[in-house]
Amino acid sequence: MTSKKDYYESLGISKGASDSDIKKAFRNMARKYHPDVNKESSSSEKFKEINEAYQVLSDPRKRQHYDNYGSSGFEGGAQGFSGFDFGENFSNFEGFSDIFDVFFGGGRGKKRSGRQPGDDLRYDLDLSLEEVLKGIEKEIEISHLTSCQTCKGSGAKPGSNPVKCSQCGGSGQIRQMQRTPLGAFTSVVTCPACRGRGETVSTPCPACSGSGRVRTKHKIKVKVPAGVESGIKLRVNGAGDTGVHGGTPGDLYVFLNVKPHNIFEREGMNIYYKKVITFVTAALGSEIDVPTLDGKATLRIPAGTQNNTTFKFKGKGLPSLENRGYGDLLIIVEIETPTNLTSEQKEILEKFGKLRGEARA
Repeated sequence: MTSKKDYYESLGISKGASDSDIKKAFRNMARKYHPDVNKESSSSEKFKEINEAYQVLSDPRKRQHYDNYGSSGFEGGAQGFSGFDFGENFSNFEGFSDIFDVFFGGGRGKKRSGRQPGDDLRYDLDLSLEEVLKGIEKEIEISHLTSCQTCKGSGAKPGSNPVKCSQCGGSGQIRQMQRTPLGAFTSVVTCPACRGRGETVSTPCPACSGSGRVRTKHKIKVKVPAGVESGIKLRVNGAGDTGVHGGTPGDLYVFLNVKPHNIFEREGMNIYYKKVITFVTAALGSEIDVPTLDGKATLRIPAGTQNNTTFKFKGKGLPSLENRGYGDLLIIVEIETPTNLTSEQKEILEKFGKLRGEARA
């Protein structure tokens, strides 16, 4: 795919498409352009195009990077995408035959092991601006399904053994006829009785009720890089639910949320702070202390400063997630109008007004 191509356009979806929309679009497009069912000369190239688009958009990190920087992050196709591995042929399928299996229920006769991948999990993590400034490693506790230690994941009560499935005869598969828009297919599908294992459990394990998995809690450490924003997702490989019967574990997706700060406002890499100063300070000038995310700084207020003047502390903002330096801290001064003046103060201000040629209304 050239750098000018739009991955969303390749799959026929909008930029706001959900993960399920992306997967559904890919399956529909793959069914249409799979070289085994589409004999047009351009089908193979089109199939590669939609597969490349799916590799990017189905992966949260790759999609986030693509959404932020577009095709400029790709040089010479997906292989040039810095920091990510596109070496695998497909994200969720093992080549053409497995895609065919998804559409037609295993028409190639590929034998199934009964292994099922574990589910992905979500964890929402709140962060402060101070944590975003330097990055942080946080320990979180998750509840997920893990292999049952009593039966070692088999689902059978210790001392008993699984028996051969009577419905499939131990093969884990059954044959059936299916009619599709592409014609009739005799397909080999996973046995619904044993779910492809070829065995059933007659005496279930009491600890896991025969499922082979139990729910447990674990504490894991998550490294959050500096400069993150709300909405970014971090993936912890293999920290999701354990797969069934030896299937690959799911992943844990940590959704980041940067909490509003009590005095600072964020705009990208820059942060803003409003500082109230007196009329005297604005008129005569002074040096005052102002807060930063990592301490204090001294701000020089020149004489004659006007209301809503903005002062900049370069490099005192937040870091770039892509290591492109730091933003700025911008101080907006608001001049306070004095109230409840004493007689002496009023007299002084009136004298000041007369000296400036101002007449009192």
